[in-house]
Amino acid sequence: MSGRVYLVGAGPGDPDLLTLKAVKALACADVVLVDDLVGDGVLEHARPGARIVHVGKRGGCRSTPQEFIERLMVAEARAGRVVVRLKGGDPFVFGRGGEECAALRAAGVEFEVVSGITAGLAAAASLGIPLTHRDVGPGAILVTGHGHGDHGPDWPALVATGLPLVVYMGVARCEEIQRGLLAAGMPAATPAAVVSNASREDERTLATCLDRLSEDLLAAGLASPAILVIGEVARNAAGTRAVPAPRAQRLRR
Repeated sequence: MSGRVYLVGAGPGDPDLLTLKAVKALACADVVLVDDLVGDGVLEHARPGARIVHVGKRGGCRSTPQEFIERLMVAEARAGRVVVRLKGGDPFVFGRGGEECAALRAAGVEFEVVSGITAGLAAAASLGIPLTHRDVGPGAILVTGHGHGDHGPDWPALVATGLPLVVYMGVARCEEIQRGLLAAGMPAATPAAVVSNASREDERTLATCLDRLSEDLLAAGLASPAILVIGEVARNAAGTRAVPAPRAQRLRR
């Protein structure tokens, strides 16, 4: 019997932000392979009796090898099981979903991608920042704060676009990012914002400007996982919350 794999985006953390399709996939899964950044409460939607396997992957920490995860997905599907590969955010936005699709395709395993709300969108929304605005910018750039190997982001090319930057995995290299952007000609007074644990109960936020970004980030004590939003669209960010703010009651299910 042949199984199948669902590559599911779990969204930024708040289980209320799961898509209906993600909930349906979890409800029929025999095996759920869970990333480290999947929010608490998401697994409440898993089918009772499903086998939950934590395969955490986070920068700077010990991680499950990607090759092992891919072999496990293939093996479980070939054993006739329904597998959900559950990822924080969206599988195709810094989620290595492309690599996993390639591995499943090469193995002849049937799969489907279930999109999720990526953390960059949720982070901007929590501060009231529109990533696109017809009076400020016609687009936005999602970029990782670190490169693969020796290849980091091309800050001069990114600054030249004039578009706001949504930087994932940038906290550890905030000073380097700040220096790169300033050296590339981005004005020191450019608005900047940081959102840690977007959409979660312990979400924390900071509104500042580029030349104070690393200093204010350190003073606020915000930590990964966090998103940096840098550009004019961040000018009207909702301000600084250095402690968790009260959140609205979750929607009734």
